[in-house]
Amino acid sequence: MIRLVLRTRSSRTPCGKFDRELRVQRGARIIELPVVLRFRSSYLNVRRKLTNFGIGPLATLSLLALTLPAFAQVASTNGSFADRFAAHAPLSQQIAGPALKPAVTIVGEIVRIGDLVENAGAAAHVAIFRAPDLGHTGRVAVARVIEAVLPHEIVNLETRGLTDVVVTRASAMITPKEIETRITQALAGRQRNADASNLTLTFDSEPRTIHVEPGTELRIARLAFDPRSGRFDVVFERPGNRNLLRFTGTYAETFEAAVLARPVAAGEVLRAADVNIVRRPKAEFTANIIIAADQAIGLAARRAMRPGDVLRQTDLAKAQVVARNDNVTIVYQVPGVTLTMRGKALEGGAQGDTIGVLNMQSKRSVQGTIAGPGHVVVSGTTLVSVTPTTTTPRLAANASGRSSPNNQARASAHPNNHARASAE
Repeated sequence: MIRLVLRTRSSRTPCGKFDRELRVQRGARIIELPVVLRFRSSYLNVRRKLTNFGIGPLATLSLLALTLPAFAQVASTNGSFADRFAAHAPLSQQIAGPALKPAVTIVGEIVRIGDLVENAGAAAHVAIFRAPDLGHTGRVAVARVIEAVLPHEIVNLETRGLTDVVVTRASAMITPKEIETRITQALAGRQRNADASNLTLTFDSEPRTIHVEPGTELRIARLAFDPRSGRFDVVFERPGNRNLLRFTGTYAETFEAAVLARPVAAGEVLRAADVNIVRRPKAEFTANIIIAADQAIGLAARRAMRPGDVLRQTDLAKAQVVARNDNVTIVYQVPGVTLTMRGKALEGGAQGDTIGVLNMQSKRSVQGTIAGPGHVVVSGTTLVSVTPTTTTPRLAANASGRSSPNNQARASAHPNNHARASAE
């Protein structure tokens, strides 16, 4: 006959492995069965020990069911077990029970008990689930977690009111641009005098972002290419993944060129938004192609051009600020003297160009430099050399010594005569 005896430790006894013990006496043999109501499970230990004495699972459950009222009576007499446990146990032990984590990020293909459960003890390294795909997130129902950890002596699991646990698999992302860079570097390394930065790839199927294990890189397993046709075929290996990645397409050596972003009319001045820098096949390269945007901005188109046209130096010219027959202001400058007069441009030009202008007062033409819209600067030497002052018969007579003293006096009495002659 089996006799059940309930024994409670004295309150002065330090809390050890268990707070109360269930003893099953069979004849002269006594089996010590720990029943821990908090932080430690004992059901499996109880069942294992009773089995050793010939007591089956059903009998084990019956024994535990019979002892529960007794435990309740003891608890009402001696106080709450949790209160007595908290009174004797250190703080680190009070919070050391197994508890679910609400969200975890793992590395690798396997989810272990320790990934999902805090304070899992010796069972922390036991694998229970497969991880999501690299870079993906999944959810595990709490009921499934409890079912998975129960055989490993983790019961009374603190669920914290959760319904599921969020599991994310960590990964490193490799973008399409990084894939292209790896391929161009590999192709450049196999060809003489090739620069990876000047190789442009065209994929048969555009690559997408790839996830790999953190701290790992793609490795080229095979590379094949044909320099004549420009075809390439490359295969990558991903650490931790058996699936290979294959990319095919064409490659070409290219250069940077300036192209138009919109239609441009003849004479229209280019702005920064009108010029794009693109890569063009090396076979199209010529010496007069403009390769930088700042070489085209501020210049005017010599002819009408379409979007995408490659800009050449012969296609552009300095923007005209003075057109033929424009009314201009002629500025005559010598040290200490500045004269302005009305004029007309005999030809068009850009700032800094030398053009011919007509003095509207004297009807004589001079050469001047365009200083800005509507302004032409004439130097003193240019004005005198182009429009020399002609002597009248009267002045010529004076020059020959036949002039009267009165005439000489009148000529000297006009100090502005020289300025008038220069202005003409």
